[in-house]
Amino acid sequence: MDFALNENQKMVQEMVRRFAKEQIEPKAAEIDASREFPWESIRKMAELGLLGMVVPEQYGGAGFDFVSLAIAVEEISHACASTGVITAVNNSLVAYPICAFGTEEQRTKYLPGLCTGKALGAFALTEPNAGSDPAGLETTARLDGDNYVLNGTKRFITTAEEAGVFIIIAATDKAAGHKGISAFIVEKGFPGFAVGKHEDLMGMRATGNTEVILEDCRVPLPNLLGKVGQGFKIAMNVLDCSRIDIGAQAVGIAQAALDKSIQYSKERKQFGKPICQFEMIQDKLAVMATNIAAARLLVYRAAWLKDSGAERFSMESSIAKYFAASMAVDVTREAVQVHGGYGYSKDYAVERYYRDAKCLEIYEGAAEIQKLVIARSLLQ
Repeated sequence: MDFALNENQKMVQEMVRRFAKEQIEPKAAEIDASREFPWESIRKMAELGLLGMVVPEQYGGAGFDFVSLAIAVEEISHACASTGVITAVNNSLVAYPICAFGTEEQRTKYLPGLCTGKALGAFALTEPNAGSDPAGLETTARLDGDNYVLNGTKRFITTAEEAGVFIIIAATDKAAGHKGISAFIVEKGFPGFAVGKHEDLMGMRATGNTEVILEDCRVPLPNLLGKVGQGFKIAMNVLDCSRIDIGAQAVGIAQAALDKSIQYSKERKQFGKPICQFEMIQDKLAVMATNIAAARLLVYRAAWLKDSGAERFSMESSIAKYFAASMAVDVTREAVQVHGGYGYSKDYAVERYYRDAKCLEIYEGAAEIQKLVIARSLLQ
């Protein structure tokens, strides 16, 4: 069993870590406050090949593996959680499914733009009345000549405010349940497509998160992704991959919180000595580091399974996402505690990390859903 990164993975880690530290982290607090979409960073990331990491080179991608993508998402999220999830969405939720399920025409048409950031991607599954139950979605798609006509509203869609290409999941046959769900590639300029209000979120505030409104939105027949009725399968497959990225994001946020806590504990003095010399603080740091290390291994294991061609890795990706998300909430909470009153101030980054971490237990499948996936896998 080899735990070492290969040369390409080491190169990705070193390059992204340096870029994130120099170009992304200095702006993180500012865009959190303003909710400004980080276009400057995104364009630079596109130049580095970070928007199409798992896309083959023939379509403009970097041709890396999912372990490398997890590494990149971790390092970017260490600097800025909003930019980290934008990276994950474009790669795993949009570019990957077009690669895996799209036609050659769809790959040629959409992947180069996604890789260069000219047409950033978004994945629209969640609805006002359908979050944890994707089979219960209310958005419909009916065939009308050479088009599908989509109607419905999607909610909490990351990057929707700025994206140009959307993968939208809709019911083509509501009576058939999850077997009547299909996936579509929808462009922002299609008739009947609109974005709604910009969500004012607790954390992950610079992600361009908005509603997507479909009112008789006409989507050409060639924009069906996969086959009719295959949408639920596509969505579940894509979420298996994306949950690895969210686990990696959790590791990145938690590692940043630990790094700040170590630094602060060496500088902050109480009772005449640095607080890092107190055993209570040492206990917190040790537990934080241990749990981060465990989560990182779970994330890398799930990514390795994907890269190895495993037929199913749903349980492993859910374990990684569930554990890492919970870990990140715990670690960032303890980081605030280590910082004391200063940790509750926006002048210190751990306050932002704590807010960002909470979302990890909710999106890409809530913690409770991950436990259901894990249990059902065990009981098969």
